[in-house]
Amino acid sequence: MSFNIGLSGLRAANKRLEVTGNNIANAGTVGFKASRAEFSDVYSDARFGSGSNAVGNGVRLAAVSQNFRQGGMSGGSGNVLDLGIQGQGFFVLNNQGSLAYTRAGAFTTDSNGYVTTADRTSRLQGYGLDANGGIRTGVLTDLQISTADMSPKATTTVSSTSNLKSTDPEIKQDEHPFDPTKSDSYSDVFTSAIHDSQGNNHSVDQYMVKTGANTWKSYTLVDGRNPDGSVFSEATQAPMTMTFNAQGLLTGITAPPPPATSPLDVTGTTITLRGTGAGAWVPGSVKEGVWTANGASPNEGGVAFNMAKTTQFGADYSQIGKFQDGYQVGHISSITIDERGTLFVNYSNEKSTPIGQVALASFNNDQGLTPVGSTSWKESGASGEPSYDSPLTGILGSVESGYLEESNVEMGVELVELVRAQSFYQANAKTISTESTVMQTLLQMT
Repeated sequence: MSFNIGLSGLRAANKRLEVTGNNIANAGTVGFKASRAEFSDVYSDARFGSGSNAVGNGVRLAAVSQNFRQGGMSGGSGNVLDLGIQGQGFFVLNNQGSLAYTRAGAFTTDSNGYVTTADRTSRLQGYGLDANGGIRTGVLTDLQISTADMSPKATTTVSSTSNLKSTDPEIKQDEHPFDPTKSDSYSDVFTSAIHDSQGNNHSVDQYMVKTGANTWKSYTLVDGRNPDGSVFSEATQAPMTMTFNAQGLLTGITAPPPPATSPLDVTGTTITLRGTGAGAWVPGSVKEGVWTANGASPNEGGVAFNMAKTTQFGADYSQIGKFQDGYQVGHISSITIDERGTLFVNYSNEKSTPIGQVALASFNNDQGLTPVGSTSWKESGASGEPSYDSPLTGILGSVESGYLEESNVEMGVELVELVRAQSFYQANAKTISTESTVMQTLLQMT
């Protein structure tokens, strides 16, 4: 019987060496979790129990458990698709319908733009976009990075914080009728950029003429001409009237009364450059003094200039905080991923848009997960079913782009364990050797 006990000890010590050797071999493996061999003793079963004098039948391997303690983070790779989880959770991988879970975040893309593992066998799972461009949680999908250009967008609104210099002298328009080519016919000019449907850039000039105490006239030209492309004259564009109160705040804007001609509409403190109808903006350009339509169109609802933040104070003319919502065509320039795992595509037109979000999985019992190689695991009855959610939700950690979670193997601990396993192996071998000597002695006595 002692031979069997010693052999069980040798087998156990060998398993301990295997587990320790595997830990050491994977000390540099991204996302690897160290394992530990756990053993239990063995007793023979008897009908009425083993009795108080039972010695035991040796040892057996009870389990190989894994330590899911957080590994250190290493960065500096420059690869935005290197992802580390700071906290709890697992990345979700899909290999032709079979889901697996990993902490190893060294991802790349395949020829179709799908985010995959380094060997391109599994796709990273996450959440896509809904019809409004928002993240649609609850339904896992293959994350894909599109390299398509961003289509241009025609400007719909323009806003800024502007000031008209209240101490400027009034301009007598009967002596100096407005002429954009004559600086003495206007007080100042505010310039804004807008875009047509093809993303072409156009310059809008709003000429301000102080005509009385707290009263200003405003003329609007696009690319130096009337919005419809015609040459400016008082007959083709009558001005808007802006009035301010004693505190220098805008109180209202008045459109010229009929039959005066204006390509602009007024609602409250908003001046709208028409997109359709009489005098509407027709995008074009001037070459050698000849204006030609460029084939694009404005936003159908026009371009609304919000003038609510226009003041008349005793300070210099200013126009800050400019905003307009149109843009040119955008070519993809980079990808960024925030700590919530949201993927953004950044474009050459200084715009960015979300394209998806990394999903993380959690389990009631991480120790119950079944290792399947390639630093990944599958769910089991012991682990429980996975729960999916966005990073930084509940117990789930954050996603760190440009970082990888290192192996949590502690080399010093493993080397000590290696020495101990070797000692146990030698001691069990000594048990077998001693039993052999005893047997030889008995044989010599017969």
